[in-house]
Amino acid sequence: MSVNGEVSFWWRQLGGTPAPRQPLPGSLDVDVCIVGAGYTGLWTAYYLSEARPDLRIAVLEARFAGYGASGRNGGWLTNSVTGGRERYARTHGRDAAIAQQRALNDTVDEVLAVAAREGIDIGAHKGGELTVARTPSQRARLRAFAASESAWPGTDLELWDADETASRVRVAGALGGLWHPHCARIHPARLVQGLAAAVERRGVTIYEQTRVREITPGVARTDRGDVRATHVIRATEGFTAGLRGEHRTWLPMNSSMIATDPLPAELWDEIGWDSRATLGDMAHVYMYAQRTADDRIAFGGRGVPYRYGSRVDADGVTAARTVAQLTTLLRDFFPVAREVPIAHAWSGVLGVPRDWAATVGHDPRTGLGWAGGYVGTGVTATNLAGRTLADLILGHDTERVRLPWVGRRAKTWEMEPLRWLAVRGIYAAYRAADRAEAASGSDRTSGLARIADAISGH
Repeated sequence: MSVNGEVSFWWRQLGGTPAPRQPLPGSLDVDVCIVGAGYTGLWTAYYLSEARPDLRIAVLEARFAGYGASGRNGGWLTNSVTGGRERYARTHGRDAAIAQQRALNDTVDEVLAVAAREGIDIGAHKGGELTVARTPSQRARLRAFAASESAWPGTDLELWDADETASRVRVAGALGGLWHPHCARIHPARLVQGLAAAVERRGVTIYEQTRVREITPGVARTDRGDVRATHVIRATEGFTAGLRGEHRTWLPMNSSMIATDPLPAELWDEIGWDSRATLGDMAHVYMYAQRTADDRIAFGGRGVPYRYGSRVDADGVTAARTVAQLTTLLRDFFPVAREVPIAHAWSGVLGVPRDWAATVGHDPRTGLGWAGGYVGTGVTATNLAGRTLADLILGHDTERVRLPWVGRRAKTWEMEPLRWLAVRGIYAAYRAADRAEAASGSDRTSGLARIADAISGH
């Protein structure tokens, strides 16, 4: 029987969840207080301590470093501009949108370079990102997307037909693929574990088992005392709704994954995937996958997308129905792996702003800062956000602080039960659209998906 929950497969592979660090011993004063010990918070601490070793920096974490999405994600270190470049082109101009893309391209290599410099074995393989189309409508969207992306510098795309796609990885029914080089597969928990150790070597203190209830100018209020700081940074991503006053800021979207046992060499000979590119598709309820360093398939997608009242999961425990859906889809993609057992299933939450676009910012008047809303693209974006927050906190005038995602504010999500009804309805429409497109064989996108896009603002 497969393991369900236990935070994630990635943590179980490292021997289980780590022994917790000490909690906050009581109220204290520091220069910078960072709330959340995931990628965003740890990258911010890393670059701050690198630039200013004299700063007193405290990181507060409700469970342990990497408990959230940073230790559960699909391991895609990719260059995605969350929300799309066109949004930034409309608000800041084309050059600003291009600068955002180039910054994310460079960030992929920055993360790999830091991991190498700090001696963190993240199982990296930079094989690019491949998106496949498996129905005529998906293929039409793939081609339209390729044409749109090709109008921008720095995207570096290759559009492949069915034969070329199959020569890279044999996905059953794939009609074509779109590949770009700016992506590496990684082991997410190894990265967050190594990053936490790196910031501690620089004198940063991480207080675990310390839940922050409220953030106000100059103070993070916890269940173990108040932390007073000149700068207080919110880096809570999918757990933001649990903070007082932030319930409608970002919606905690649920995503689920399964991992197989290692596949034998003869099955990999049939599948291919020697490039180890990360793999996604053009379905409306899309999947994402990687070939792991130890030759498993880690495969993810949406299960229950949202829980009423912004409730989050219990240590990654995943509904049996979701595990079955992901298992069926994995074996539909790779029929030769249909007898390979599923070793682990888990879930986690990611932060979704109302406009589906990530943001980073800092108010010098109040000292309050924030970053997040990555909508699943945070493995790379968190590093850029951490460097940007460090620049903003220190008052450095860099190209990063002028990127168009800096200082953006999205409107808040609707109150319950409206947002629960809307999110459930939107994903029901997307699933129905995928079924209709597969059944019809048409190259036209289902009208249900167009309606869902309009309602979601995606």
